[in-house]
Amino acid sequence: MNWLEHILGSNWTITPAGGSTGEAYYAHTEGKRLFLKRNSSPFLAVLSAEGIVPKLVWTKRLENGDVITAQEWLEGRELKPEEMKHPRVAALLSKIHHSSELLDMLMRLGKHPLTPDEVLKDIKENQKVLDQVDPKIEIHQAIKYLEHHVSHVQHDVHVVCHCDTNHNNWLLSSTDHLYLIDWDNAMVADPALDLGMLLYNYIPEDYWETWLEEYGIQPDSPMYERMKWYSLSQALSFIQWHQMRGEYHEASVRTEKLKKIMKKHLIL
Repeated sequence: MNWLEHILGSNWTITPAGGSTGEAYYAHTEGKRLFLKRNSSPFLAVLSAEGIVPKLVWTKRLENGDVITAQEWLEGRELKPEEMKHPRVAALLSKIHHSSELLDMLMRLGKHPLTPDEVLKDIKENQKVLDQVDPKIEIHQAIKYLEHHVSHVQHDVHVVCHCDTNHNNWLLSSTDHLYLIDWDNAMVADPALDLGMLLYNYIPEDYWETWLEEYGIQPDSPMYERMKWYSLSQALSFIQWHQMRGEYHEASVRTEKLKKIMKKHLIL
């Protein structure tokens, strides 16, 4: 953390903020508090301007080319799973999906629309490696389902997708402002990618139609089909990610979630 002390000075107290990359830190001194991250995407500036993430305070480039960003470190808490049903969650996700500014910026940064074929190709390539460690029948059944339905879920409307709408990434500040944080995996993709993960994990099915109306659409069977496809593909991707990192307990928890989705839809 010497590089942080060099930037901030010795009177700041710096602590690791955890997270998957290990490149995030909290810093505070005499009433000032910052959240610092190394090599955040330039996308952060637009997210801050739109009020989707806590305010970006400054950006500094180090001599080695790394970029450090400092955001407001806010008092607040992550949403509880049951709070994901709240209309304000639907409203914020809709704002993100309908923002032309966010979409333009992400496209300028070189992100091209993610297709179902690319999603499936990545999953199959990862699984080839993982099968040498621990082949699982339910994972292969899920992949088979994705293969059989990939031609049915092509969609030509693409938006900015967060790609991990887990409740841990929704921050409610002490001033009652809702943010969606941790944008490292953002993609340009079918909105069903975000919607599928969120609804399958958090929203009771008898409330889906109401929630999607609050989001701003009248759902139809093709939308439900795409949501199911993407919720399965994301569940597989998270299992693979944890397995590749040797996090086998987390992978098994994710596998149980995958089984629930598959049983519900008679895929198992």
